[in-house]
Parts: sequence; C-alpha cells; structure tokens
Amino acid sequence: MGTRYPGSPKEVRALNAFIALSRAAESLHARLNRSLEEAGLSVGQFGTLEALYHLGPLCQRDVSRKLLRTGGNVVMIADNLEKRGLLRRVRGEKDRRQIRLHLTEKGRAKVRSVFPPHLARIVALMEALSSSEQEELRRLCRTLGLQQDRTKEAHP
Repeated sequence: MGTRYPGSPKEVRALNAFIALSRAAESLHARLNRSLEEAGLSVGQFGTLEALYHLGPLCQRDVSRKLLRTGGNVVMIADNLEKRGLLRRVRGEKDRRQIRLHLTEKGRAKVRSVFPPHLARIVALMEALSSSEQEELRRLCRTLGLQQDRTKEAHP
C-alpha cells in the first residue's frame, strides 16, 4: 500500500519507495530476529559476535561504525556478552583508552552454531528475488547508503 500523502509526484514517489524499503526490511528483520532471540541473542549482540568472528578483534568504535550503533549501545552489548563469557575486552598497550573486543572460544562456538542456520534463513527469504534482482537490490541499497554517507560528511 502506498502513501495517501497528497504531495508532489517527487514527494509521493520518494515516500512510496521509502515505505516499501522500510516495510520489506522490517518484515525480513522480524522473521530473522525470532531465531536470534531463540538462540538467546539480540540483533546487536549477534552482529557484534559475527563481526568479531569474521573480522577478528575490533575496537569498540569500529564495531559501533560497522553496526551503525552508538558507542554507548556497543558498550552495553559488550558488557552483556562479556558477562556471558562470549567476548573479552583487551586494553591497548600503547593507548590504554582503546579497548579491543576479542571473541572467547565460547563466543566462537556460539557464532558457529547460530550463523549457519541464520544464513540459511536469509538465503531462503531472499529467494523471493532472482539472483540478478538480488544483485540489483544490493547495488541500489549501496548507492543509497553511500549517498547518505557523503551527505553526512558534507553536512555533519
């Protein structure tokens, strides 16, 4: 369902595209989040563990940028994962203010158990689109995201 906003064609087109993008993303997230919750993880916790698993140790600031989360949110996520023994914090030797997050073996095991079925669900959900449509969607989303990054840099 499109917007009922009686704006200009440019406004209605942009609003309809935004609504469709938002609804599609929310629908996918709702389906994926249920399985993460069953695994005892929030989306932010899983994103943090997955980033550390695939990229190696990262400073909290880099995790924040990667997950598009605030620094405070990443601190809370790290606190909760550390309490569960899934990651550990290591202070920098040269700059003690820098804190790097490292997966523990328990954290690696958690990612190894949760990631494959999570990925299988993503693949199944994305099969609603052909492979060329998936590539086009990726390209369009990347274009949109990069434009926002450029706009943010020009107008902080």
